This record gives sequence, structure tokens and C-alpha cells, in this order.
Amino acid sequence: MTIDRRTFVGAAALAVGSAAMAGAMTEARGAAETAGGAKARNVVLVHGLFADGSSWSEVIPLLQARGLNVVSVQNPLTTLPEAVAAARRVLDRQTGPTVLAGHSFAGMIVTEAGVHPNVSALVYVAARAPDAGEDYGALAAKFPAAPASAGIIYDGDEGRLGDEAFLRDFAGDLPAAKAKVLLAVQQPFRRELLAGRTANAAWRGKPSYYAVSTEDRTIDPDLQRFMAGRMGARTIELRSSHVSLLSHPAEIAGLILEAAGGRG
Repeated sequence: MTIDRRTFVGAAALAVGSAAMAGAMTEARGAAETAGGAKARNVVLVHGLFADGSSWSEVIPLLQARGLNVVSVQNPLTTLPEAVAAARRVLDRQTGPTVLAGHSFAGMIVTEAGVHPNVSALVYVAARAPDAGEDYGALAAKFPAAPASAGIIYDGDEGRLGDEAFLRDFAGDLPAAKAKVLLAVQQPFRRELLAGRTANAAWRGKPSYYAVSTEDRTIDPDLQRFMAGRMGARTIELRSSHVSLLSHPAEIAGLILEAAGGRG
């Protein structure tokens, strides 16, 4: 069989084009796997207002039992830059892909610190999820006011949630004894913290997951749904108060495990 020059050149060009296309597809697939498919080895958890790192105490052992390295950040609750810096220091110590999860106000920290190169996925638990530079207060004002906001008490520059509002509007579905323990470890926040705005929106570039609390009296559930929808997050809804991480720890741990790539 003989092949003329034109046929040979055409066949060679087709082979080169096919190889290039295959290479491009492999490269794209590899990039996608790196961005969203890598199994995380670590989970970094961040607490919000009216709480401390122990608010993740029910979720942590469930994640550790699946072989994950877990760290709960002690958010200083002073200013947004200082809170983000505390989370970044913990992220710096992680080796390999890391899920960054935040509850309530800590969604601000997840949104900003989530651009860290170690972060492979973001998890928001009844959390704020602003866009870059967005005034969260103005966004929240478009939805019904959450009852808990009326229970904030200021002592000079420091704010906290009053006892009645804490037990009813923050931790309303916890057993009374458990809610009182959570109240006992409530940490005051500085007023300046609420004025901070994120410079980045990590959810625009990283896989995101959101747990909506349908009975929430601290962040309006429809506001949560709006933020989750805007980021295109994989979303679950829990019949829960604001503290689903304590009243529904198995479901929250499951969502974090999913974000980690189904580890274990």
C-alpha cells in the first residue's frame, strides 16, 4: 500500500491534533481534580459570635474518627483582620488539602481566609457569606430582622448576647443544661468586629457547602438560602436553631466529610 504526501501530512496533522486534544483534556481533568476532587487531610473550624472554639465539640470527634486532623481556631473576636490572621496562622500549619468551616459570623473569616492555598473547600454552617467588599449589614437588612439581634448588650466597646436571648434565640433547640454550658463560655466581641468587610470572596473560586438552619432566630433562614444560592453551594437544610453544629452534629460532620472528598 502506498501513501501520497498529502495523505501522509493530513494523517500526521490529525494525529498531532488528537494528541494535543487528549493532552488538553487530561490537563483540564487534572486541574479540576486538584481544585475540587482532592481528599482533604485536615479540617480547620472557626466559631462565631457568642461562642468559643468549644462550640465545635460535638463535631470534632466525629471527624477525628474518620481519620481527619482537626483544629478549632480560637477566634479573638476583636477585628476582622485579627480574626482572619488567627485562622491563617492555623491554615499555615496544615499539610495538604484542608477544609475550612465556619459557623455564624465566622463565615466572614471563611470567605476571606479561604483563599489560602491550603484550603480545598469551604463549609458554611448557618453562616455569613458576603461577597468581596460587600456591606453585610446592608444585605441582611433586606431580610426580616433576626430576633436575637435585639438581645445584644453592649458594655462600652464589648458586646454579648443577653441570657434570655441566648437561650431562646441562639441555642433554642438544645437541652437547657447544655445551652447553659454554652452560655457560660460565651466570649464578648468588640464592636469594631461588626464593621469589617472582606476583600476577597473565596467561594467564587472554591467548592462551597452550606448548612441552612430552618428555625434560626439569629440569621434569617431566607438570608442563609440567598447566600447559599448565590455561591452555588451544595446545600442541606436542617430543622435547627442557630447552633446546628451542637444540635445536629452528625449532619454537620457529614457535610464536612463530603467537602473533604468523602474521606473514610
